[in-house]
Amino acid sequence: MKVVVFLVSFVIFLASFAAFGYAFEVGDQNALAGAALFLGGILGVSVSFMIPFHLLPALD
Repeated sequence: MKVVVFLVSFVIFLASFAAFGYAFEVGDQNALAGAALFLGGILGVSVSFMIPFHLLPALD
């Protein structure tokens, strides 16, 4: 079970890097959408670090 939770958090972490990259491309056409994607990337990294530290101890 812990491996599945770790893999989910790792996928969220990698997807947030994609959101960071797309934020700079989208930001050229629409600044608000670029800022929203960048904020989504920051929130994605935060959630991906929160899952192993806060959720996995609760599963023990």
